[in-house]
Amino acid sequence: MVKTLIHSGKVGLEGLKWEERAEQPAGSSEIKIKVKAAGLNHRDLFALSQVHEKHPVVIGSDAAGVVVAVGAEVTRFKIGDEVILYPGSDWRKNSDTAPENFTILGSSEQGAMAEEIVVSEENAVHKPAHLSWEEAGVLSLSALTAYRALFTKGGVSEGMKVLIPGIGGGVATYLLQFAKAAGATVYVTSRSQEKLAKALQYGADQGLLHDEDWVEAMGGGKVDVVIESVGAATFDKSLDAVRRGGTIVTFGSSTGDLVTFDLRKFFYGQYTLKGSTMGSFEEYEAMIRFVEEHDLHPVVDAVYPAEDFKAAFLRLENAEQTGKIALQIG
Repeated sequence: MVKTLIHSGKVGLEGLKWEERAEQPAGSSEIKIKVKAAGLNHRDLFALSQVHEKHPVVIGSDAAGVVVAVGAEVTRFKIGDEVILYPGSDWRKNSDTAPENFTILGSSEQGAMAEEIVVSEENAVHKPAHLSWEEAGVLSLSALTAYRALFTKGGVSEGMKVLIPGIGGGVATYLLQFAKAAGATVYVTSRSQEKLAKALQYGADQGLLHDEDWVEAMGGGKVDVVIESVGAATFDKSLDAVRRGGTIVTFGSSTGDLVTFDLRKFFYGQYTLKGSTMGSFEEYEAMIRFVEEHDLHPVVDAVYPAEDFKAAFLRLENAEQTGKIALQIG
């Protein structure tokens, strides 16, 4: 039997528990992974907001572990290999948007928060050697989301100026690390002085309080790209902070989905607004190479033993973290 973190029956943490399930064999093109560490994401909180009475959900999109079994047709991995999971499926090549049949791990009866998980060999890569288990376990979903938003959609390169509203969360922290590694100047915002101070330690060029005039605080200059995930609370300020002809990329809306803005100002300024979400396996491999080439380490805010999963989820729910939260499983 294998322990898995199941959500069913009740909304929120009351419906979340470790449950024994039958061990699953690896199919011909699949690998079985003994999970060492798993990462929490905001989409896990969305899963907890559902009831899942008829179809329990195994929580989790991010994990890293050791291959303990391989199918007869597997060619890329062998028993003992250290791997991390690509959290999506059916999106191999980079494209303008995800295919209609694209799914993300942790949305059904298969999720990453389990003692063992069986996946297609196409949905795993070798763990970067310089990462710890906890770092590898929190990498995939948030780092891929950041990579696509920043480079594929935002076109960020050396010498550009980037603004990241709402620093502190996992994706935002990866955005900061990736943009700095690419040679960009990075501005971040937050309501928290503590989170701004930490962002400066991680390489941000300037921290801006949410309530101040961002453009004035930046010395009157504006940025080339804003990567937005806050939504209604910051969108107008983000639009004011981007230069004419600049780009806003949005991948989230944590403070509300609906925004209004001056359309005439927008088209006269020839701004570009792009949506983004997660990324293809092709971009995932590129992200892994980027992390290796620049010797980047995920910012791990806290690591909890598996039995303390409720405390971990509460920390995420209360937005107390800077960076990522990990569960030790194996």
